[in-house]
Amino acid sequence: MSDSMIGRRALLRGAGGLAALAAVPSIAACGTGTSRVSSGEGKGGGKTVIVRDSGGSYGAALQKAIYTPFTQETGISVKVLNLDDAPLLAQIKQGRPQCDLINNSMMSHYKYVAQDALETLDPDRIKSLKSAKTPENQITDHAIGHSFYGQCIAYRTDAFGGRKPESWADFWDTKAFQGARSMVNPDGDLPELEFALLADGVPMDQLYPLDVDRAFKVLTRLRPEIKKFWDSGPLPGVLLSRQEVTMSTVWDGRLADLQKQGVPVARQLNGMRRQFSGYAIAKGAANVDGAYQLMDFSLRAEIQANLAKAFPSNPASPLAYEKLTEDERNALAGAPQYYDKGFDADIDWWLKNEEAVSKRWLGWARG
Repeated sequence: MSDSMIGRRALLRGAGGLAALAAVPSIAACGTGTSRVSSGEGKGGGKTVIVRDSGGSYGAALQKAIYTPFTQETGISVKVLNLDDAPLLAQIKQGRPQCDLINNSMMSHYKYVAQDALETLDPDRIKSLKSAKTPENQITDHAIGHSFYGQCIAYRTDAFGGRKPESWADFWDTKAFQGARSMVNPDGDLPELEFALLADGVPMDQLYPLDVDRAFKVLTRLRPEIKKFWDSGPLPGVLLSRQEVTMSTVWDGRLADLQKQGVPVARQLNGMRRQFSGYAIAKGAANVDGAYQLMDFSLRAEIQANLAKAFPSNPASPLAYEKLTEDERNALAGAPQYYDKGFDADIDWWLKNEEAVSKRWLGWARG
């Protein structure tokens, strides 16, 4: 999970949202960003590489764990661009991207590919793919996955007389586990159809293609108990802290600070939905060499481990977990003992169905 997941509708909704980019009139209307003049010295490389990330606490962690050490090792400075997908894609379509490297969700990268907005990658220029043992399913022609966030159950540990919810069926069981619930709004993340199906007994390895009608029937059973639909990462924790709900869906790393503050909350990772983030190079980037160098550096197992120490990021590299202490490793949803408890969101299915499902979800939520 990263701050880039906050306000997920800043990402584009399916192919229809991408098509709307044709209406964007000019780069000048796209908001602020770093000038391309400072991006480097053409496609051959340069002294500066510009990377798009989401800023916030995640951006601060990236600066500490990746950008500063990268500059110290290579002498190449890193400038950060905080820009949503729509204006960045408009820049690329006009042949003037303001950034070289894009740090974004893998699902968004697939949407960029549909718009011919990413460079085709040369894996031979990314040596850390092999040294970090990057999973093959996170290596595509245009993007490389570096980490994931997991969506799971959060609950108050003082709410159920010592009992702990163990599954999505428990999340739906408001008699045994009393209290209000919170689930995500499509403005925050993908609708949580998978959780409804798991609660109804669908095996985790048989979720896709999702049975949408069945999922909404199961959601309807819980609808009277859903007090609020969250649309930003901190909100589930706020609702739990105020005891407005006893359980909520949540991004897995969002509870750590609350636990440090003594708030009686915990997570349940059974049935966790994983979504990966990754790196890609903007089509027409001015500093392709610098983008490759920063990507290669960032994907090293030790660098992914350093980022996980600075931010609750779950590295894609299995070797990264070996470079963490036991306590650091156990705090991450990507640790080996937890990984099989969850599943990867099927990007292909969601790309085809997100727009229709989100539209149906909005009508369902209004009742």
